Amino acid sequence: MDYIFTLKYRLPDEGADLDAVAERLGAGGCDDALPGLGQAGRVALEFTRDAASARQAVLSAMADVKAALPEAQLVEASPDFVGLTDVAQVLGLSRQNMHKLMNKYRHSFPSPVHEGSTTIWRLAQVLSWLQARGSYELQDSLIELAQATMQVNLARDAAMAAPLPADIVAMLR
Repeated sequence: MDYIFTLKYRLPDEGADLDAVAERLGAGGCDDALPGLGQAGRVALEFTRDAASARQAVLSAMADVKAALPEAQLVEASPDFVGLTDVAQVLGLSRQNMHKLMNKYRHSFPSPVHEGSTTIWRLAQVLSWLQARGSYELQDSLIELAQATMQVNLARDAAMAAPLPADIVAMLR
């Protein structure tokens, strides 16, 4: 099955030759990725990868990028972080209808990971909530992909974090 996802990386040298980066990625097995090199020091790779599972697709793509660009640091795997507009697009709804749905079920709707002028959720959590409601037709492959990218982002964050003090861990349980 083909899985479409994006991996965003920070490159160590902002003055890197972007053509050389693209060449290294292509030669390193990332020929199924469309590179976006618009931001200095960053590369976004939109993969269309055939694999037996979303997890296998994402991890094999990450391994190929690591082999081609060992100095690159993963910034984000997506789809993971989404706003209401993103979720509405996935469902084929308007943003207003998605907002009404969220407000109507505010006590059970997944908690955002960030609230502010823009509120952000994890796509996997919203899709799982919608699937449990049984009101929307969702592709299992999208749910699987959203879970895989969420796990990658959580693992990246955990690897970068200092060990948690026991009193904080106790409060999270």
